[in-house]
Amino acid sequence: MNRLVVVSNRVPLPSSGQKTGGLAVALDGLMEKRGGLWFGWSGTIADGPTAALAQVESAGAVDYATIDLTQEEHDRYYNNFSNGVLWPLLHTMPELMKFDRRDAQAYREVNARIAASLQPLLRPDDLIWVHDYHLMPLPAALRARGVKNPIGFFLHVPFASPDVLTAAPAVASLVRDLLAADLIGFQTDNDLANFAATAQSLTGAVRVSTTALLLGGRRIKLGVFPVEIEPRSFARMAAEMAQSEPCERLRRSLQGERLILGVDRLDPTKGLVQRLAGYRRLLEKHTALHRQVTLLQIAAVSRKDVGSYRRLRSELDRAAGNLNAELGEPDWTPLRLIAKASVRPAVAGTMRLARVGLVTPLRDGMNLVAKEYVAAQDPADPGVLVLSRFAGAARQLEAALLVNPHDADALADALDAALRMDLAERQARWQALWAAIENRSPVVWGRSFVASLLRATAPTPEAVRPLVPVGEEIVAPHLPQRMPAELETTILDPRRLN
Repeated sequence: MNRLVVVSNRVPLPSSGQKTGGLAVALDGLMEKRGGLWFGWSGTIADGPTAALAQVESAGAVDYATIDLTQEEHDRYYNNFSNGVLWPLLHTMPELMKFDRRDAQAYREVNARIAASLQPLLRPDDLIWVHDYHLMPLPAALRARGVKNPIGFFLHVPFASPDVLTAAPAVASLVRDLLAADLIGFQTDNDLANFAATAQSLTGAVRVSTTALLLGGRRIKLGVFPVEIEPRSFARMAAEMAQSEPCERLRRSLQGERLILGVDRLDPTKGLVQRLAGYRRLLEKHTALHRQVTLLQIAAVSRKDVGSYRRLRSELDRAAGNLNAELGEPDWTPLRLIAKASVRPAVAGTMRLARVGLVTPLRDGMNLVAKEYVAAQDPADPGVLVLSRFAGAARQLEAALLVNPHDADALADALDAALRMDLAERQARWQALWAAIENRSPVVWGRSFVASLLRATAPTPEAVRPLVPVGEEIVAPHLPQRMPAELETTILDPRRLN
């Protein structure tokens, strides 16, 4: 079996006892089952010039290799370019970006240093899986160092249309660098289409099929791989935590009020200010709901060194203060705003208590919170998911109440409908939502990407009998010896492949 080498911006070192963001949650199951090497930034800021060689730590079958960043590298590569340019640009918010050529150069230099540090750790049969917008130049940087291994790249955020992306001068070269990968994966078909159009217009790539590009005689495979959660284990955790003392205290504090819940990072793309405007409109239009509902918004502070995030915090605090001051009563606070992270088990229990899950990003690659809310519900008395149609999850969770988060009245109407919805409709909608996620998992997601990468880089035989599904297993009889062994028996449900 080929070793899997995962490369991401941050690496969740076992010694830290912490998982780093949604990527770690999504990949955890796959790496534990398969083993391999996880490579990236340690999270440490070095005082001076950093060593060229990576630091390696092992846990079970997985090795974790990290490099440190200098303060200038962190500021320019991570804060200024990754999160100050690429993040807003890819989320179709170019007005928030601040481009500086020095930041773009530092971004490239860090990616080149990552390639130089990773190369000595690679084995000839490794499969390399690069993650997210921080590392878009890495496929080309590895190829420049003579790395011939199969390289896959997965983008966890949206990919904007070509006319939006041209706002940043560096984009054309980044797209060309990304095309050095063998497989490029996206959350939705819309993101794939935007990337293909951008590659055609900015690099001269030719689209030879709906899922393939041709550039410089190389064929690059494109695919859609929606990131998943582990729904059954999350459901069990939510049911257990709903009986915990913290959830009991929350239940008592509500005094019978129905709970509307939002769980997000404090980020301009999450539509938090727009969400409060919609909730305020609900209370203005339906005064009978006063003292009957409470919105709990958990907004964990992130990227405090980025100016747009600091401005958002101030704007959100003002909006929350005004809402409570103008609509609240001495015995009723309509909004509870928590600007710090909560542990995942506690959030799961709170989700189970919430009559409405409010997930309304202005743009999102997937949004796993929406799927977690569905998994957390009591099937006998489920809550209602109100979901932005601009979240990637909306493609799968069509039974949610889909809204345009920019329209405060539409958001208010959706909240009102969710609060008034009878049990039969709530159960029917939840059943449809559960059916969309129940047979999926991070492991299946990871395996489907790896299997697609193997297929994308396998020599094409002149004649191969079709793959024959047998339960959970795909058996390919009479495959030539030169094809990778994993293609001969890939444990995947073919219905889940993208």
